[in-house]
Amino acid sequence: MESKARLPILLFEEKIAETVDNNPVVVIIGETGSGKSTQLSQILHRKGYTRSGCIAVTQPRRVAAVSVSRYLTDGVLLRESLSDPELKQYSVIVLDEAHERSLNTDILLGLMKRLITLRPLNLKVLITSATLDGEKVSRFFSNCPILNIPGKLFPVEIEHSSKMPKSYIEDSLSTAIGIHVREPAGDVLIFMTGQDDIEKMVAKLEERIQTLEEGSCMDAMVLPLHGSLPPELQVRVFSPPPLNCRRFIVATNIAETSLTVDGVVYVIDAGFVKQRQYNPLTGMYSLDVVQISKVQATQRAGRAGRTHPGKCYRLYTSAVYNDFLDVTIPEIQRSSLAGTVLYLKSLDLPDIDILKFDFLDSPSAESLEDALRQLYLIDAINEDGSITSLGRTMAELPLEPSLSRTLIEANEYGCLAQALTVAAMLSAETSLFLSQSKTVGKKRKQTLSHLPDGSGWGDHIQLLQIYELWDQTDYDINWCKDNNLQVRGMMFIKDVRVQLSDIMHKIAKGNLDVRSSNRRIEGQDYRALRKALCSGYANQLAERMMRHNGYRTLGFNSQLAQVHPGSVLKSDEDGKLPNYIVYHELIATSRPFMRNVCVVESHWVGPILAKLDKLDIIKLSGGIKKASHEIPLVEDSNQPKDCSGIAQLADDRDAKIAAARERFLARQAHR
Repeated sequence: MESKARLPILLFEEKIAETVDNNPVVVIIGETGSGKSTQLSQILHRKGYTRSGCIAVTQPRRVAAVSVSRYLTDGVLLRESLSDPELKQYSVIVLDEAHERSLNTDILLGLMKRLITLRPLNLKVLITSATLDGEKVSRFFSNCPILNIPGKLFPVEIEHSSKMPKSYIEDSLSTAIGIHVREPAGDVLIFMTGQDDIEKMVAKLEERIQTLEEGSCMDAMVLPLHGSLPPELQVRVFSPPPLNCRRFIVATNIAETSLTVDGVVYVIDAGFVKQRQYNPLTGMYSLDVVQISKVQATQRAGRAGRTHPGKCYRLYTSAVYNDFLDVTIPEIQRSSLAGTVLYLKSLDLPDIDILKFDFLDSPSAESLEDALRQLYLIDAINEDGSITSLGRTMAELPLEPSLSRTLIEANEYGCLAQALTVAAMLSAETSLFLSQSKTVGKKRKQTLSHLPDGSGWGDHIQLLQIYELWDQTDYDINWCKDNNLQVRGMMFIKDVRVQLSDIMHKIAKGNLDVRSSNRRIEGQDYRALRKALCSGYANQLAERMMRHNGYRTLGFNSQLAQVHPGSVLKSDEDGKLPNYIVYHELIATSRPFMRNVCVVESHWVGPILAKLDKLDIIKLSGGIKKASHEIPLVEDSNQPKDCSGIAQLADDRDAKIAAARERFLARQAHR
């Protein structure tokens, strides 16, 4: 194991201490291998900063936080700030891996800028990264100093492909086998876009390795690495391999910079990443496989030079690399901001204006207005934009606002136990059903027929029923296997449900009444739970079109969407779909699809439509609103940069909302 004394950052210990002593904010660009993530907090401790408070070190990803076990995730620090906005227990706050520009990290950057004016004498803020645009961050923090710490990186030979791959999985596979057969010892890091691709690659690679002639090459082990793995499986990649054994680590982009796996000599980079994008004008998500940025390509290559001279196989041409974006688009410019705006509102600080909040990269005006609208419809803020008591309670739950609202409403209706289950089930990061490749198709169809079907009410009810059946087996993992359910996912859900239940009980000491309820809902209409879901998903309401086998979403930009083909929602005996449903998310694939839908009753919809009719974004913002052209917008190469069409969109929205209201009243009159 390499000696800490050899880490480059320790050569700069006195310079770091002096700069921190004399400045409230310092940007530290620590190249790969410099030791910044492990040694910086210890340097600060040795210089006495723990005498007046704790040192908080945040990581944007859970996997990275596991690898340095005493660190916080950035989300945890945000939650702490709800009860203590000035974070008085900390003398130093280190935002590590800030280059990832996660949504939470960007919020923290804005809050730190404000906080250092409130605590100028007893708080130090350090922003660290391997690839961050230090000049940009320095300007954001009034030209604070930048320290550059060299890394200890061995040379990495980069080899570009002569042509683009037809299948990046197959090309990655053949490249990996070629390395194993021909190259000297050293672990191989293979970048994939997501869990599904990782599982396919792991299975294919293990199969190919087993077909190699015995004795023709060293032993090998294949390890997956992604955010959905439980901690005990994540930490395996940090243990050295057995003697004369090569490791193949198949990972998502969490292995770019968030953590370092020693022993990697070869990197296979297909040049893609899976990126989730949100369109505030349609309320629609898309999960797209997109090209990485040049910064990401550099980081991936650098993984090969940590302990030895390495080699990076880029499965794309040098011309394609030249077309990559220089940096990755920040998450805050491609996410729904409802949770972000709720958090900022809950701080209840008079000097924070949502539409003027100082972000390093401002989100679009449409994104902020969309968030205000969502929060208004679920009663988190009132007509004047002030946070409500419900909104304050919602902010205490580590959930998206729609699910937080559902839990609070479910408590009032006496079905909190069931709503906790649904919220936990929806928190799973991937599908709970094993993929087709994991099982024989005929067997899958036969097995799935034994699972509940939601009693005709939709996917939320099916998720509840599945969990209840598992509960009756005392959480037997063999039951999950027999029903083609992911064991890891179900165990994760069980843990999340316990955590949510604990939080709700703590909240109950304040303004909630957590009522006891039986595990199973009496009767089969699930009325109370569906009504709670209607309140939580007020922004995600869809009305059936009379002449179409689809729905119109009642949102800012109403459009025709269909229920996802994987939904258990069924038409009635006359072939008709329910008049109204709510959905968990609207996604763009081949066309707009609503995922995880639930039937709601028509008379629950009236108050929501009435609120839509009264919606006034200017009032929701607190009456303070910049002109659209003054607010930096996300650049979209497919759209003109002229913002004059926004007013027309608003007019169209109002007309469509009024039309929806008239249709509802007409149906009510004919009942």
